[in-house]
Amino acid sequence: MAISDSDALQPVNSFAPVEPASCRLLILGSMPGKASLAATEYYAHPRNAFWPIMAELLGFDSKADYRLRIQALQEAGIGLWDVMQSCVRPSSLDSDILETSIIPNDFPGWFQRHPRTRAVLCNGGKAFQSYQRHVRPLLDEPFRQLPPHQLPSTSPAHASLSVEKKLAIWKQRIQ
Repeated sequence: MAISDSDALQPVNSFAPVEPASCRLLILGSMPGKASLAATEYYAHPRNAFWPIMAELLGFDSKADYRLRIQALQEAGIGLWDVMQSCVRPSSLDSDILETSIIPNDFPGWFQRHPRTRAVLCNGGKAFQSYQRHVRPLLDEPFRQLPPHQLPSTSPAHASLSVEKKLAIWKQRIQ
């Protein structure tokens, strides 16, 4: 299916956050890709390694119903969101995001609701760069001092590392 020029310039919007009762870690993507937007599920692309990595680290079935996977994150005290509330991106690639179109999510509100968040883990370079540029300057102390950690993207577009190598790196920050 071809994307028309007018469709390519329409903003895409992220999902509501996954908020555990008590959050210890916040994992941030940049913006859901087309497969995720169509499914209205985080990391819905079948080749994205996010759910297999989380399943291995937290001990659940990566093929379980989406609600059960979300529940496993919440029970582990892990929040899930995107840096961007909306942006213009004609494809699913982070490199296609129009930088001037980025509107960040409400992170001051997140940290008010979840003051015990002790780490921000960015799923890939674009999430990390966007968090640094668009979010950290808006935060009050001590949340501005909470350093974000850039982890290798679980996206199938980031194929320079194997899933096993990504898993090893993610494990250092999740547990």
